[in-house]
Amino acid sequence: MDILKTLPFQSPGAGLACLKGIRVIDFTTSVAGPYGTLLLTDLGAEVIKVEKRNSGDDTRSWGPPFLDGESLWFLSMNRNKQSMTIDLTRPEGRRVAHELVKDADVVVLNTAQRVQEKLGLDYATLKGINARLIHVSVTGFGLQGERADLPCYDLIAEGYSGVMHLTGEADRPPQKVGTPAADLLAGQDIAMATLAALFERERTGAGKQIDVSMVATMARFMAPRIVPYLGSGEAPNRSGGTDSVIAIYQVFDTADLPITLGLGNDAIWQRFWTAVGRPDYARQPGFETNARRREARQAIVQAIAELLATQPRQHWLALFARHRIPSGPINSIDQLADDIPLRESGMFFATQGVAGLVPQVGLGIRFDGASAVLRTPPPALGQDTERILREELSMSATCIAGLIDSEIV
Repeated sequence: MDILKTLPFQSPGAGLACLKGIRVIDFTTSVAGPYGTLLLTDLGAEVIKVEKRNSGDDTRSWGPPFLDGESLWFLSMNRNKQSMTIDLTRPEGRRVAHELVKDADVVVLNTAQRVQEKLGLDYATLKGINARLIHVSVTGFGLQGERADLPCYDLIAEGYSGVMHLTGEADRPPQKVGTPAADLLAGQDIAMATLAALFERERTGAGKQIDVSMVATMARFMAPRIVPYLGSGEAPNRSGGTDSVIAIYQVFDTADLPITLGLGNDAIWQRFWTAVGRPDYARQPGFETNARRREARQAIVQAIAELLATQPRQHWLALFARHRIPSGPINSIDQLADDIPLRESGMFFATQGVAGLVPQVGLGIRFDGASAVLRTPPPALGQDTERILREELSMSATCIAGLIDSEIV
C-alpha cells in the first residue's frame, strides 16, 4: 500500500500570521537550526534558507529513504522556506549575505564563533550592519568555553546529558532516544528565545545575541532527574522506566499487547481499583499516599501485572478511558501515523512538492481553533535565488548573471 496516498491532501494557504513581517535569514544545516526556523516560519515568519551552492543543507543527502530523489529528512523540516545558494567562502558571497542581513530581523547559524568570524557572520560584524538584528547561534557546547570549538551531533549531546544513561533496561546498554531529541529541543529553544528577543526589541529597539547549546538544552531537559539527585545525593540509574517518583507509572503486559499506565494521584489510584472491580484493594493500610505506595511498589506492581494479564489490551484501554485513568498503547510509527484523531486534526498530511506528493507533520498547536500552517512545500535547492536577488536586494539582471557566472550564487 502506498501510505503517502492515504494521507489527507493539504493545499498551500495563508497559514498562520503571528510572525508576519518578521524576516529570518537561516544559515543553518542538519536538524537543530532548520527545526527552529521551521517553527518560526510555521508561525508566520518569512525564512530565507541560505545553502551551499552544490550540495545544500546536509540533510538533502541523508538517506535512504528518498522520495522522488529528495531526502525525507530534509522534507520533514523545511516547508514554508525560500532557498537560495551562496558561496560564503568568497568575499562576493559574503557581501550578498550582508545585503540580506540589512533588512532582516533574525539570523540563525549553527557554526562556532571561529567560523562565524571567518565568514563575517559573527554578532559583532552583523550588529554593525543592523543594530536591531537578533543573532541566534546553535552549537553543541555554546560559543564560549573550552569545548566551544568541538563538533557535536544529537547523539553526542544526548550522551553528555545523562538521558542515554537513564534510557533502557537496567541490564542492557544505554540507549539513545528514538528521535533526535537534543536537536529538536534545541530547535524549540531557538524559536522560544527568538520570540522573547523580538518581544524585548519592541520595548528597547535593540537587537540581541542568543547562544543555544545543545548540551545545555539537554541538561535542562533532565532537570526532573538532576534536582532530586542534587537534593538527595541519590543518583538514578536505568530501570526501563519503572523508577518514577510516581509509584505506578510504567509499562504492563496484557493478554496480548503492552500498555502504559500512570496512577499519578490518590483519586486516580482509587478510580483504577474501582474500575477493575477491587475497590477494597485501594483502601488497604499502607496505600494511603504516593509515598507509601512507593514503599510497597513491588507488591502493587505484581498485583496489577497479574490482573492486566487476564484481558487483551483493548479491553483495558476501553475500560480505563471510561473511568478517566491515564493509559495508552505503545504505538509503532506506522500505528501512530494511522491514528485517526491525529489524522483528522491535520497532524499528518500530504502536499504537492517540487517532484510529487510529499508527506508532512503539522505544527499541532491550534490558534483560534486552526492549526493549518502550510504556505509553500519544502523548496528545491536554490529555487528562489534569482528572485530574492532581484526582488529583495534590487539587483539588476546583469549583476545577477555575473554572480551566477562567477559561481557566487
